[in-house]
Amino acid sequence: MGDAGSVVPAGWQHARRIARVAAIGTGATVAATVATGGVLLGQARQARRTIPMAEAPPPRCDGVYGAKFPGPPLTMVILGDSSAAGYGVHRRRETPGALLATGLSRRLHRPVRLHRFAVVGSLSAGLKPQVESALECEPDIAVILIGGNDVTNRTPPALAVRYLVDAVRTLQAAGCEVVVGTCPDLGAIRPIQPPLRWLARRWSRQLAAAQTVAVVEAGGWTVSLGDMLGPRFAAEPARMFAWDRFHPSAEGYAVAAAALLPTLLSALGAGPDRRVTAARGEGVRSLPEAAHEAARHAGTEVSGTQVRGRDRGPGGRWAQLRRRAFFGVGAVPQPGTGADSPTLEELA
Repeated sequence: MGDAGSVVPAGWQHARRIARVAAIGTGATVAATVATGGVLLGQARQARRTIPMAEAPPPRCDGVYGAKFPGPPLTMVILGDSSAAGYGVHRRRETPGALLATGLSRRLHRPVRLHRFAVVGSLSAGLKPQVESALECEPDIAVILIGGNDVTNRTPPALAVRYLVDAVRTLQAAGCEVVVGTCPDLGAIRPIQPPLRWLARRWSRQLAAAQTVAVVEAGGWTVSLGDMLGPRFAAEPARMFAWDRFHPSAEGYAVAAAALLPTLLSALGAGPDRRVTAARGEGVRSLPEAAHEAARHAGTEVSGTQVRGRDRGPGGRWAQLRRRAFFGVGAVPQPGTGADSPTLEELA
């Protein structure tokens, strides 16, 4: 997710727009709209008091994982906002980058060199300098987690998606595979109350669906993070959220990383043969349908595929959906105990 402090300006701005609309209305409509605006203003103030601003930076996770394995390291970069950086945890091994690098090294039996360029508070517009730095490492695969701050700052979805697609295409042009974890569902944040929570959920899902369509059209892969742990965050907020009640805890990041890992493997050609599944028609949708479905179901992978040798059908680009059954259900995984933790290998 993004910088917690940016939630409040978005609420204020939206409430003020509602108030301006109300000023030109009449009768009961005016009263109802003004009342709604007042509720949103109050919720914005409460969110400011409840959600603290980002303080200390997350732990660095750069380095080589699985150094015991033979062969040259695979280079992975992780870009995006605080959810990519791992804000909210205190140990290197609990960050999403470390979890993913550990999982890849164990599944591929080769070292993985990780570089983190994610910046706490980043919007999609901030991806360009991150990509420029990442290209200096000649990455084999990139993971991008972005979108939360675009929602809280009310960046127009089309503009946010344009920056994301530019990043995906630039990385791919350099021979790098790209996996994007789409915008998380900010409606799952407990300090944000209805009706602001409902608006946040709607905006989050709209952006996630738009990201999915654009990234898959550009040749990348997406995984919907949605509300991450779903009902578990509501049932066990003290455990599932970090100290700021906004970012995930170590358990939350472990589940998100476990959902991303199989897609990273597929993007690198180490996953299941997609052509077999596509031939049977299992999980195949038009890309817009796939994007809409993925935005509503956390842990859903979307990638381009073919049906009868064709990339497109009557509804546009064909897309393959895969869902991770463990995502958000069953026992919550524990974060690893070191750089070579088996946690992700067991989950994926």
